[in-house]
Amino acid sequence: MNEAASGISALVDAYLELHAQFRPVDLTFMGLPGHDHRLPPAGPQVAQQEREGLQALRAALDALDPPQHAGEQLDARLLDAQLTHAAAELNRASRLLNPAWYTGEAAFGVISLLLPRPGATPEEVRTALTARLNDLPRFLDEGLAQLRSAPQIPADWSTRAATEAASLAGFLKQELWLHPAADASDAALSSAAEQATQAAEAFAAEVQGPLRSSPEVSTACGEAHLELLMRRVHGLPFGPHEALAQAEAAFAHLTAELEQDALAFGMSWQSVLAGLDAVRPDPSELADTYRQWHQRALEAADKAGLVTGASDYGLDFRPMPDWARQVSRDLYFLFYRSPAAARAGEGSVYWVVEDGTPPSVSFIKLVHAVHHGSVGHHTQNARARQSPSRLARLGGTDSALGLTFLSSGTAVEGWACYAEDLLLEAEGFYTPEEGLLLKSFERRNAACCIADIKLHLGQWTLEQMRAFYRDEVGFPEARVWAESTRNSMLPATRLMYWLGTQQIRRLRAASALPPREFHDQLLAHGHAPLHWLSVPQPAAPLQSPSGAS
Repeated sequence: MNEAASGISALVDAYLELHAQFRPVDLTFMGLPGHDHRLPPAGPQVAQQEREGLQALRAALDALDPPQHAGEQLDARLLDAQLTHAAAELNRASRLLNPAWYTGEAAFGVISLLLPRPGATPEEVRTALTARLNDLPRFLDEGLAQLRSAPQIPADWSTRAATEAASLAGFLKQELWLHPAADASDAALSSAAEQATQAAEAFAAEVQGPLRSSPEVSTACGEAHLELLMRRVHGLPFGPHEALAQAEAAFAHLTAELEQDALAFGMSWQSVLAGLDAVRPDPSELADTYRQWHQRALEAADKAGLVTGASDYGLDFRPMPDWARQVSRDLYFLFYRSPAAARAGEGSVYWVVEDGTPPSVSFIKLVHAVHHGSVGHHTQNARARQSPSRLARLGGTDSALGLTFLSSGTAVEGWACYAEDLLLEAEGFYTPEEGLLLKSFERRNAACCIADIKLHLGQWTLEQMRAFYRDEVGFPEARVWAESTRNSMLPATRLMYWLGTQQIRRLRAASALPPREFHDQLLAHGHAPLHWLSVPQPAAPLQSPSGAS
């Protein structure tokens, strides 16, 4: 290994050590060992300690000779993006002043240990679980101390945190003990769970009451910060105003196209979608419906020569387990999570929610089977583990509040949304009505890009964003609140869906490669900003010597 290669490799190691020091729950989700017993530090010196660690890594990265190997070049750019993002967020709106960050880390510090973990024995799970539960009162107490000294906190953040803390407390009292690895006769585990329950209840009570929260607090990150996130972290070649103009134009023409396309059905496009929504599977066959459409999508993509699906890495569709049924309703509990890249095993699990009214067959096809399963996130995550960049293998990991690396977002969500449309090229996979549903999804993603940018530029208040989601996009009320609250905490996260999809389309239009080869090469880069990627063209044919026949 040359000197430059060993240099960036050492910096990647140092960055992951720093990340583990301050965000150990992320390391559990990544599958990296050594931190399953800990929750993050949150004391009064943490922000300064992290800032100093980031500055030291920044100085080392700036002094490094440019790497020569493609994977190491990508690592260097991803490391730059992560250092930029972490430092900027510390200085703008530290997670240490967000009550929902504490509840997310506390809850998923526990839950991450209970999800399927290849190679982990029940004894290892119990040991780590007991240690994290013992650490939970310290973590939440430090969090309350931070929050008491904070300026006013957005009321919706406090509401979300109180809900999550109460849900965690209820989980520790009841559902936890339904998990096969949780033995109620284990005195150490039971004691740790009881103390953690009390800490969660105390946190919920204070967040709901004495903490100074207000619905009037602005959550806009501002133009300069949004510009930095878009250009340095997402790697986009433009800033918020150009992106906003693109998204507004797309929203308008997609709305017009939906209205025009619906004429063929003799009704409004909203009525066409309502008809699709009424076609639902038998609840007793729900998991089989997911499984069948997942397999059909893989087969359709392969037959049409679109992309090589991850047939070598399994996806098991299982009913949501009893231990997670209630807590999954109140938390950011994803039915499909990116598998732990460093501990992936031979397949991952897709939880099927069998309670209540099942989703429509069309929603299962587009969202569960294609976007998340088959050639969507499922194939993308399997291929990302083969990336030449170490950080691009890890960046798309789903953690407690969202993707571990914001820089992975255009690749992760851009690909999954693009994959939905890609199956339009597999003849007969979608019905004409589902073609309208796909277009409505793109319209929704353009709308969310608009809302993300306008909120964080300060052009819209949170209530104006919600009115747009409710009146123009058609989100149900529960989603309006959840979507907008999360977006207010995490600027530049909702724009990455539509902008990522658009970039894949641009790359494909500029490439002469056949579809399968283009998409396979795209996915081989892993979870890295799409605007950094160049897809090779076919090799030029050999030229005959001058005068040869």
